[in-house]
Amino acid sequence: MDENDDLKISEDTIIERNQSIPRNKGRFFFIFLIGIMIGLVIMFLINDKQTKEVEQKESKTKNESIIVDITTQITEIVEEVTPTVVGITNVQTSGEFWRQENNQAAEAGTGSGVIYKKEGNKAFIITNHHVIESADALEVILSNEKTLEAELLGSDLFMDLAVLQVEADEIDDVVKIGSSESIKVGEPVIAIGNPLGHMFSGSVTQGIISGKKRSIPQDFNQDGQADWQAEVIQTDAAINPGNSGGALINIMGELIGINSMKISQTVAEGIGFAIPIDDALPIIDELETEGEVTRPYLGVELYSLDEIPKSEWHTSLELPTDITGGVYIWSIEPGSPADKAGLERLDIITELKGKKIENVVDLRKILYQETSINDKIAITAYRQGEIFETEVTLTKQE
Repeated sequence: MDENDDLKISEDTIIERNQSIPRNKGRFFFIFLIGIMIGLVIMFLINDKQTKEVEQKESKTKNESIIVDITTQITEIVEEVTPTVVGITNVQTSGEFWRQENNQAAEAGTGSGVIYKKEGNKAFIITNHHVIESADALEVILSNEKTLEAELLGSDLFMDLAVLQVEADEIDDVVKIGSSESIKVGEPVIAIGNPLGHMFSGSVTQGIISGKKRSIPQDFNQDGQADWQAEVIQTDAAINPGNSGGALINIMGELIGINSMKISQTVAEGIGFAIPIDDALPIIDELETEGEVTRPYLGVELYSLDEIPKSEWHTSLELPTDITGGVYIWSIEPGSPADKAGLERLDIITELKGKKIENVVDLRKILYQETSINDKIAITAYRQGEIFETEVTLTKQE
């Protein structure tokens, strides 16, 4: 082997080495790159798990904070409002001879009330008309169990509201007035009152607003016919006998309604009603200052057409077949607005102020809620099958 052969072998070795080095470097780089990627994936999974654990922990902490805040808020509200809710005792003289002879009186019923104003040495309380109805005397029992004699300033049958006045020496707190117009269905509410008598005074129930403007028929004279349609707040907060006149408050501790009645049927459990405070305030002001609510007066005795057989509509009353409802005049007071407007017995009123009348409740709602004393309003009526219009000037009933 000569020198040239040695040189050739040496060059081939160098070339082979130079070719093998990049292949090894590429293999090592590929392995290194895979390791980095695996490491990144592992780090990502670890970080994701830690992030989820932190989020779950924060969410749990947040939820616990919300529950604590709501519970704390409710207890604070109850503590604040409870002193403004009172018990009311309706005292009536017994008709029994021995009780009269001994000049004793009997407790005829109990209810609740809300202190809404304090002025000078007097405090004023809202309650229901049916709570104080026929009372010979009224007593107010404060949250500290002290009893005060109460004076009835006025009450209203249609709105089921009454205003009482007591000495303010023992009274420190009055309820905050809210707005019933801004409430929303599903909003939480709290009812405070004395269900089933004074032994359960200051009872608190919680629920939500189930409906805002429910129309509930009311039969005042128990003749089986609705005399009025009360527009009320519906709630599922428990309202039982004795709760009447108590407070329905929102989560801010503001009075939004006066608890009034409960449908006591097994199919209607969990349905309670309250008079919206926005509707109650004008009535309360008038009762406080005037002692009664003065409403426009027509001077007629009215009945709904649906109280008589429909066959009589077209025979005796000679009404057109397209008439679906209305009220008929049974009697007219001499000199009344209706008398001066030329209305007669058995005239059928179908429209008032251009609005269709289906029954007595419709007429009363328009008359009492949409008109004022001295207003001139149009009446559309039928007489012996002939339609006519007249105008009546409303007055105050003397």
